[in-house]
Amino acid sequence: MTAKKGDWVRIHSVILTAAQRTGSLPEDTRATDIQMWTKGFLLDEAAALGDEVTVETYIGRHQSGTLTQIEPFYDHNYGKCVPELLYIGRSLRADLKEYEAQRKEEGQDER
Repeated sequence: MTAKKGDWVRIHSVILTAAQRTGSLPEDTRATDIQMWTKGFLLDEAAALGDEVTVETYIGRHQSGTLTQIEPFYDHNYGKCVPELLYIGRSLRADLKEYEAQRKEEGQDER
């Protein structure tokens, strides 16, 4: 897939390699690169996935990195449906309506 100038894309770059990180970090942290993923509008005329490109972020910054995604989107979710949770809102509204009616019968102000 090829992106053209102006397309919304996602890039990846390494900010600091493991060798460049400070020695005062825990060993597992120190052994890991600091990476950055950025989205922006492609400034190059055209590019394919894996190409080194420059983008302009939404707020106008210019960043360079490896093109990883063209027209990126969110693909996370909140898991499978939990049927028990589907009726909580309806049940609560019914309980509140019953409570308000009961208070009104007793002559108490609703608020």
